[in-house]
Amino acid sequence: MNDDLTLAIQKNYDQIAAEYARHIFDELRHKPLDRELLDRFAAEIRGRGEMCDMGCGPGHVARYLRDAGLSVFGLDLSPGMLEQARKLNPDIPFRQGNMLCLDIPDGSLAGIAAFYATVNLPTESLPLVFREMERVLRPGGLLLLAFHAGDEIVHVDELWDQQVSMDFLFLQPPKIKLCLEAEGFVVEEIIEREPYPEVEYQSRRAYIFARKPAA
Repeated sequence: MNDDLTLAIQKNYDQIAAEYARHIFDELRHKPLDRELLDRFAAEIRGRGEMCDMGCGPGHVARYLRDAGLSVFGLDLSPGMLEQARKLNPDIPFRQGNMLCLDIPDGSLAGIAAFYATVNLPTESLPLVFREMERVLRPGGLLLLAFHAGDEIVHVDELWDQQVSMDFLFLQPPKIKLCLEAEGFVVEEIIEREPYPEVEYQSRRAYIFARKPAA
């Protein structure tokens, strides 16, 4: 992914950060399956070390996992999103970072939660993203990945009355499974659901539990 696209993604999220936080921060309250999967993730990670909420946005997933007893920090490309996250979650550390080149030591994380963190990335960037995730996980570390399921690319020019120019990529779970496996992950489970009415964008959702093999 070129630097121009990275900068464009960052600027778009800076532009909508306050409205994004206002609309999204409380959304898990209305998503029982998401909470169930995060609870499963937390049960596996708890007490095993630090984990990262990658592409954290306003920190709502980090908040949920911190309240579930995990040692968590959030990472996002957008300084505007990080400002919102720190304001809403003063007890959780947040840092700026790029999933294509993580400033995180090899084998240092017990887990990664990446909820819709990859939705704006071109598909050709995904192998590098998954390679970086695999690199920073410790052996036996767990990834929980969430994304929109499908084949289309949805272009958006406005979000919450803010002018933006963003592409959202919908991905087929079998293709993501193969991509994760090619970068060294073992895919343990794929879960899909229909959208919750009046709660979220009406797209089918997919979740993947993938693990870095134990040494």
